[in-house]
Order: sequence, then C-alpha cells, then structure tokens
Amino acid sequence: MSRLNLLEETRFEKLPVTVYSDPQTASKTVARRIADLIRAKQRRGEQTVLGLATGATPVEVYAELVRLHREEGLSFRNVVTFNLDEYYPMQPESEQSYVTFMKESLFNHIDIDMNNVHIPDGTLPLEEIAEYCLAYERKISGYGGLDMQILGIGRTGHIGFNEPGSAPNSGTRLVTLDDLTRRDASRDFGGKENVPTKAITMGIGTIFKAREIILMAWNTKKAAIIKKAVEGEISSEVPATYLQLSDNVEFVLDEDAASELTRFDTPWLVKDCVWDAYLIKKAVIWLAKTLHKPILKLTEEDYNNHGMAQLATEKGPVYDINIDIFNQVQRTITGWPGGKPGADDKQRPERAAPARKRVVIFSPHPDDDVISMGGTFIRLVDQGHDVHVAYQTSGNTAVWDDDALRFVEFAIDFSKSQGEDAASLTSLYGSMRDFLATKQPNQTDTKELLTVKGLIRKGEAIAGARFAGVSDENIHFMALPFYERAKTEKRQIHEEDIQLTIELLQRVKPHQVFAAGDFADPHGTHKVCFDIVLEALNRLRVTEDWAQDCWLWMYRGAWHEFDTHEIEMAVPLSPQEVERKRFAIFKHQSQKDRPVFPGDDAREFWVRAEERTSETARSYDRLGLAEYEAMEAFVRW
Repeated sequence: MSRLNLLEETRFEKLPVTVYSDPQTASKTVARRIADLIRAKQRRGEQTVLGLATGATPVEVYAELVRLHREEGLSFRNVVTFNLDEYYPMQPESEQSYVTFMKESLFNHIDIDMNNVHIPDGTLPLEEIAEYCLAYERKISGYGGLDMQILGIGRTGHIGFNEPGSAPNSGTRLVTLDDLTRRDASRDFGGKENVPTKAITMGIGTIFKAREIILMAWNTKKAAIIKKAVEGEISSEVPATYLQLSDNVEFVLDEDAASELTRFDTPWLVKDCVWDAYLIKKAVIWLAKTLHKPILKLTEEDYNNHGMAQLATEKGPVYDINIDIFNQVQRTITGWPGGKPGADDKQRPERAAPARKRVVIFSPHPDDDVISMGGTFIRLVDQGHDVHVAYQTSGNTAVWDDDALRFVEFAIDFSKSQGEDAASLTSLYGSMRDFLATKQPNQTDTKELLTVKGLIRKGEAIAGARFAGVSDENIHFMALPFYERAKTEKRQIHEEDIQLTIELLQRVKPHQVFAAGDFADPHGTHKVCFDIVLEALNRLRVTEDWAQDCWLWMYRGAWHEFDTHEIEMAVPLSPQEVERKRFAIFKHQSQKDRPVFPGDDAREFWVRAEERTSETARSYDRLGLAEYEAMEAFVRW
C-alpha cells in the first residue's frame, strides 16, 4: 500500500496505530522492542528505565521477556522500573496487589536487582502520600526519565489510574477510582464492595515525559474505548485522548480491539472496497440505520453522500441492491428454529429434514441457556424436537455466601423434622460459619461451601430446563474440569474437557448444536466453553458421518448481542413467549435481583434479556421488516 493510500485509510486516526492479527503476535513484538532497547543501552553502558503496567494486557509481554531472559540471555541487570499504579490501601503481599502481580508475572523470573524496582506504596498513612508522590516523581527524574512507558487502557479511557477528569499535566497522586473501573476489578476482589475506592497513580504529565509510549489493547471489550481514544476529540472525559498530543506514542492493537476503528468498521468511508456479500449487507444496513430510513427507501443520493458511490456504481442500480439486502434480512426470520417440516428450505436458515432433530444446547453457566435463548429453547421443545441441555460448568462461584448458609440451615431443619440426627450437618454448618467469619476477599471457598453453591445452581438449572419442557434424562451436568482448576490456575482448556464433550456429543449425535458465542462475559468462561465445543466437533467431523452434518449455532444475550448484519437466524417471540422465557429465567433465584458478578450492566439478567431481544426486533422493524415483540438472534459457525 502506498503512503498516500495509507494516509487516506487512516485519516480519522489521530495517532499512530499498528494492528496485529492476535495478542500473542503483538505481545512478542512489543517484548522484542523492549529487549532491543535494553541491549542497545547495555552496549553503551547505560541503564534502561522502563514504565510498566499491570492487568491482563501486558501479561504475555512479560511472559515473552521471561522467555528471552531464559532462552536468549537477555539480562535485566541494567534495568530500572517504575510501575504506573497501585491500589490504596493495599498490602504488598496481598493477592490483588500489583507488587504480587509484577513478581509473579516478571520479576521473580529474571535477574533484575529488586533495588531497581519501584511500585507505588499502598501501605502509607494518608498524610504521607503527597510527599511520597513528589519523591516518586523526583526519583524518575533522577534516572533521567522513562525511556519507554508501557500502557493498557481501561474501559473508562483511563491510562494508569488517571480516570475521567484527570488533567493533562497531572503528576503522581492519590486518585478516586471510577465505578466502572471497580466493577471491572470486582472478580479479582471477590465483589465490587471489596475493591479499594482509591489508588496511587503516575499522572498523565508523568507518562507524557517518556521518550517512547506504547499503549496496548486486546479483544472487542476494548474496541469502543479505542475508537474514542484514537479518533475522538481530546477530552478529559477520555484521558487516553491526551496521548494524541504526543509525538512519541504508538497504539499496538489486535484485530478485535481495532475492530471499531473507521478503516475496519466502515471502510467504505475511507477507501475503495472489495464489495463481497458480507460487506454489502453490512454497509446497506449501516446506511439505513444512519439515516433512520427503511432499506427499501434508500436512494442513490444516500449512497453517494455516505461513501458508498463505488458500491452504487459497481453493483447498482441501488434499488436492486436494496431489494436484495431486504430479502436477505427477511429470510433470516423464522418461527421454526429446528427447520420447518416439509417446507422448501433453500432460503431458510435451517434444514427441513429431519423433521424431528436431536438438539444439544450448551450452556456455559447454569442460566445462560434460558437468559440468551430461552424463547428458542421452549420453541424447539414445543415443536417436538429431541432437545438436550448441557451445563458446562457448575457456576458455583456466583452464589452469595448467605444463600449457601440458608440452604444448609434448611437441610438441618428438614432432617430434624423427619426425626433424623442432624449432628454432623450442624457441625459442618458451624465450620462454614467460622470460615465465612474470617473469609478474605476472593478467597476460595471450602470444598463443602462450593458443593452447596453448586447444588443450588444445579437445582435452579433443572427447574429452568423442566419449565422449558425438557425431560430429566436430557439434562446434563458436565462439570468441566477447567472451571474448577481456574480457581487456582490460569483458565485454559484441558484434554479432559474436550473428551467429556466428545462423549456427550457421541451419545446424542445431534443435528443441531447451540453454543454461547457471547465472548464479552467478564470472566472468559464463555470463550473457553465455546472453544471446547468447537474442538470436540472438529475432531468428531474427521471420523463421524453424523458430525459432518451437525450445524453449530452461536447465541448471545447475557452480555452482548449480535449486530443486525451478522444475524443469520432470527426467531421472533410473541408477548406470551417472552413471558414464558422470563419465568424460566426466574427459576435461577440465586442470580435474581443482584448477582454476585453482574459485570458492567446494572440491569437484572431477565431485564437485559428482554430489552436486548426487544431492541433486536425494533432494529428489524426500523429496516422495514415486520414488527415483533422480541427476537432471539443466532449466527451459524
């Protein structure tokens, strides 16, 4: 690509952006740049002064630096580090402290002199913090300033803990954390109420003085704030926009984090495009939504005035394009998610045959099935399909402690009412009370408590599936090992997870599989669960004829929804079906009112589900399609 074309394509971007295919490639590139800097300064007999970040974003950068140290002899003896921030108050040995994070991620595995490591002190008395922060600044200056500053970005647009409202010339100081920042950290602390309200952070002015600044961001959860930081106006409401003023900054992104930048999201606004079917559909729906017009009312002038003249010229006339896209969207709508028996299915989302399909609905947590596709779940059962539901994890971390105690109290009282000896259960209950009285934030529960919490969610899942009409023998609890191991180690797939999934699929031999494609869940469970299902199906397709004809549908709803142009099957729900779905969700009483891990959406799950499916229906209506009460949306993998 010529420099002129690149400038045109990136003309909305107000600072340099480099996009990599995945976080691993990007992280290795950043780590190599750090290593090159360290070695260059070593050759000159100079120290390297690094500003370091914490959180999930730089983890693989640090892992690659550790590898370079162990396998390629990269030494850190001449390296001085200053960390961006630390929670306040915070003990350095705490599991949530950035001291612990940095030691476990990097410092314990390299040859750095710990006297050269500087991390804000979260143990100081309040009255000493101001002077400490001034000394932190003086110490950075004493080393000649930062050679390179590594940054992540929070969903508020914070860099370090410089939250909205921070001044561009701010220095190291004590700050109050934004509520969204605290919600994002809630899982690490066992609930938002345990997340400190304050932190010590380097200021934006301090960061600006670095001779090189690299901000990294991965995955779609960061895409919206990246667009604001890169393309938006400079504003204290998005502190990262101040980086637009620096001549020394670069944003390093993966494709998902960059997905909402203009050149990727609406490329027709900045360059000529290769107009394939997917891009045409996306562009026409975007144009209709932008102009608040039904698809069939879009004109050639609309196309020309909004960057789509090339499309009109190459594929026009525009009315023919409009009709084609209208028909494509229309054909996604079906009241027969398992296929309509005896119908011409050439343009329907699902096959007509066999008329009665075997279906497996995989639910990462014990309520994702009814929250995300409860109406379709009920419809499949009502239409006579052989529906199975598989709960992939116990969900036992997402139950309140007092709910667990309440169920044990019930068990004790019930045992006594039957004239049984409840002494052992009463003793166990006492030990549970003792444990909870001293339980630390994010501390793993005892085995007995986890069992009780798992049984609570199991009972709710059975009640919800029964309400949907599924027979007990078609309800499966998989208890995938990765979820239990994730309490003590990194969340990752194990061979046992895949084998358990293969065994279930082999028993059922489904024609249809539904799996959660909602990867915005804050804990990463959905993505791991989906990858397990996909790997199991891919292996089976090599050896099993039935698996080659098994269709995999992705659903969303608990955390996010598909964009209209992505939807390949839209199942409309009547008001009565919306109500039935709501009652199925209500069976999950431990998740009602206020769940343990609500994410950044304050609405209850049933409210989220209804409002999202209603909005999907309204989006179809605004495009000129029929108006329904609600719609559940699916994309075929």
